[in-house]
Amino acid sequence: MPDTSREHPMAKTFKFTDLFDLRWKRAEADLMTPLTRLYADRMDPAELRDRVRALLAEKWAARPADLRRLDLERDIQPDWFQSQSMAGYVFYVDRFAGSMAGVAKRIPYLQSLGIRYAHFMPCLQPRPGDSDGGYAVMDYGQIDPELGSMDDFRAVTAKMRKAGISPCIDMVLNHTAKEHAWAEAARAGDPFYREFYRLYDDATIPLQFEETLLEVFPEQAPGNFTWDEGMQKWVWTTFNTFQWDLNWENPEVFLAILGIILDLANSGAEVLRLDAVAFMWKRMGTVCQNEPEVHDILQALNQAASVAAPATIFKAEAIVGPHQLVPYLGAGRHVGKVSNLAYHNSLMVQFWSALASGKSDLMSHVLDIHFPDSFVNAEWATYIRCHDDIGWAITEDDAEAVGLDGAAHRRFLTDFYAGRYEGSFARGADFQVNEETGDARTNGTFASLAGLEIALETGDEVAAELAVKRILMGHALIAGFGGIPLIYMGDEIGMRNDHGYLDDPDRAGDGRWMQRPAMDWMTAEQAETDDGPAGRLWRGVRHILAVRAECDALRGDVPSRVLRTGHDKLFCMTRPGPDATVTAIYNVTDAEQQIEADRVGLNIDALPRDMLSGALPGVEEDRIVVPPYGALWLEAREW
Repeated sequence: MPDTSREHPMAKTFKFTDLFDLRWKRAEADLMTPLTRLYADRMDPAELRDRVRALLAEKWAARPADLRRLDLERDIQPDWFQSQSMAGYVFYVDRFAGSMAGVAKRIPYLQSLGIRYAHFMPCLQPRPGDSDGGYAVMDYGQIDPELGSMDDFRAVTAKMRKAGISPCIDMVLNHTAKEHAWAEAARAGDPFYREFYRLYDDATIPLQFEETLLEVFPEQAPGNFTWDEGMQKWVWTTFNTFQWDLNWENPEVFLAILGIILDLANSGAEVLRLDAVAFMWKRMGTVCQNEPEVHDILQALNQAASVAAPATIFKAEAIVGPHQLVPYLGAGRHVGKVSNLAYHNSLMVQFWSALASGKSDLMSHVLDIHFPDSFVNAEWATYIRCHDDIGWAITEDDAEAVGLDGAAHRRFLTDFYAGRYEGSFARGADFQVNEETGDARTNGTFASLAGLEIALETGDEVAAELAVKRILMGHALIAGFGGIPLIYMGDEIGMRNDHGYLDDPDRAGDGRWMQRPAMDWMTAEQAETDDGPAGRLWRGVRHILAVRAECDALRGDVPSRVLRTGHDKLFCMTRPGPDATVTAIYNVTDAEQQIEADRVGLNIDALPRDMLSGALPGVEEDRIVVPPYGALWLEAREW
């Protein structure tokens, strides 16, 4: 028998700092190469390296012991976030539970639904009044005092870790509130902090940039620059006059933001949602979105965290066109080194497009030709609705590929989901109408856009049942497509539009608050036994997530391959896992559809069971039968 009472000789020499040194050696090249590329003309590379390393060492030394243990676990299992059991829930703290302490009390509810990832919508201290839903941050080091304190946040994240739930928090990268201490110092004349923003003495350069820039909020905040009377300067303000864009060409901005990110990680945030990343780098003559330097910044942030907080991953909030989206999960020299998650905006848009048109051909085309079937050390965050509006990101080329006119189809979708189109089941609202192009975005909750609001108001039980089926099919789609499915708070019980925001002067000017209702806890707590739409939805969503959690073929790193079957009312795909292949079929219409088994690579005489129903699918001769708004997950095991 070996003598286990004696310590291994290596254990006597291995020190706390050795872990940091090993991780630094692992990441140094991938961290410093993009930083040198970005900042060699602004700071000596050796000085920059020394400052980055010193900052990382400082934050690593301050990292709590339980998070260091989590670091070790995830060093051993770096693909932890790609588990098929990972499912996300997204909420505003006040709308969900009132406060940070209230969130802690709702952890059992999240567990009962099968949630392993909890996204706290913007909760850092915002500017007073209108704060763009919390995205105008005044102090990155403090929680909004109306929600609690940073100690309260640390307490609830610690409880979530014990419950097996990974907390996510928003980190706004493109801008700060104009009331932030950096902006106040700049306004007071501090030359160091004036370099943190993009300031101009006159309108000459801003007007040159405006020639190619787009407007994010053309109705409420036209233009991209704001005149500051106190400084007598123009300030770059992409989103709102009170949100000042940071100057990422300054390495001091990178160092300051990196320090904040690591502080948030040390407070228990396991996922950082990096907001507005597409806008960070500016280049004259472009729309100043998705510039190559953005991906260098994201790689450097990711690799820095792998040294000082390796349990932490990043999600890029880049709501951009299909051809621009893939690099946020790693392309070219950035493969496997940038964001670990990115929103699959195109999947959301194509789901709603298919529901309105009753046709899946555009959806199959877009999701097939624009996106790889898998990524290295990265995956999608899949979703059907969120706190934000829906921008109809459908290009002319994609529309023409299936015989559509792009502008006409976007107008159709806008009218359909605003309820103006004859026969529409939706009840939404226009957002940010662009009078020049005719384009508009759309607001509304999942349930209201899917027809449940109108059905319940009119007492139409048949319409209500169809709405429930649409909502459950959507949840099955995001759970089966590949990535972490994200459920926006209340979608699991069919919460509808809330127009109460119009009575709040700080919210009345932003129609997106319509899809951000306060959680209906009375309905949620009765959902287990409720026989109405809310109960059927809650149990259906829970079932979908539970089935997914048991299937290795639905892991985030398993390829997602769109099947071009030629059937324009069914969206079909396959997930070829290590021990089984799942063939998923989604009916985007309110009528039964049939498809020949061999068109989806199956044998009609040996069909696999449907994981969602637990039974064999219906058949008609050589065809698989898919019910109205049905979702089939056909699992063929490899024996």
